[in-house]
Amino acid sequence: MSQRRKFIKQSLMGSAFLIPGLEAVSRPIPSKETFSKPLILSTWNHGLSANEAAIHTLKSGGSILDAVEVGVKDTELDMDNLSVGLQGLPDREGITTLDASIMTGDGSCGSVAFVRQIKHPISLARAVMEKTPHVMLAGEGARQFAIAEGFPLEKEELSPKAAEAYNEWKKTSQYKPIINIENHDTIGMIGMDAEGNLAGSCTTSGLAYKMHGRVGDSPIIGAGLYVDNEVGAATATGLGESIIRICGAFLIVELMRQGRSPREACQEAVRRLISKNKNIKDIQAGFLAMNKEGEVGAFAVHPGFNYAQATLQKNVLIDSKSHF
Repeated sequence: MSQRRKFIKQSLMGSAFLIPGLEAVSRPIPSKETFSKPLILSTWNHGLSANEAAIHTLKSGGSILDAVEVGVKDTELDMDNLSVGLQGLPDREGITTLDASIMTGDGSCGSVAFVRQIKHPISLARAVMEKTPHVMLAGEGARQFAIAEGFPLEKEELSPKAAEAYNEWKKTSQYKPIINIENHDTIGMIGMDAEGNLAGSCTTSGLAYKMHGRVGDSPIIGAGLYVDNEVGAATATGLGESIIRICGAFLIVELMRQGRSPREACQEAVRRLISKNKNIKDIQAGFLAMNKEGEVGAFAVHPGFNYAQATLQKNVLIDSKSHF
């Protein structure tokens, strides 16, 4: 990867001498910051607790796949979080439906969408990956598969906080996508173990007060999550429709494959998202990525996006840069 970047930079500098009217200016190339392995990244402030669970799993001998599953399961159980898990805000019919995906660096992946009554959709997504010939199961089919695999069905009722918010929303029932409720939504996690193996996970209760049946980017491989052991990994958060339109996570990994740093790739993804979506002032989306060398990058449409970054030594919350 570093040799490819060096070649691209040398080629671009050389081309400046070949094109009349272009002045070649020699600028120092900034040193890149890399972090030790294992490395875990996750979106938003609830990622701090999720990262702790993931790092503990690695320290206990678990795989990087185990780590990214256990990490976001912590968020799926967080009763204070209204954007992930069965306690999340419902659709406009008052029903909570969940989406999740999981992926490893060799291309193995699984996801579930529009699933009800399952406490840990991320574990169900892993079961789809490991126990079926499919990548995605949705709706009643996903629920029936969960029952067959021994997942308990939870009572279908709103959490107290979600019920209070839903009842307040019903006073006007305004159908408008609401992004960044509580300043966050979803959790996406990507990680690399000490040997450089990558995995990622993403889980959400989706857009608050969405139309019944709506599915966002989180369970769509290449939109909300993409992982490639040869290059790196990326995950997304925000208005799913805007992220799906640019295949956000896949785009970032491919840009890194071409030599972009994680930060540069995330910034380009935001630029393309802005160009493909109307009313961008009402849309928040953020991207988070790492490459094989241990470089980290993030970028968002608007201010407010942050991410948690953990190694064996520390776990910190970092504010992302944004376009606006």
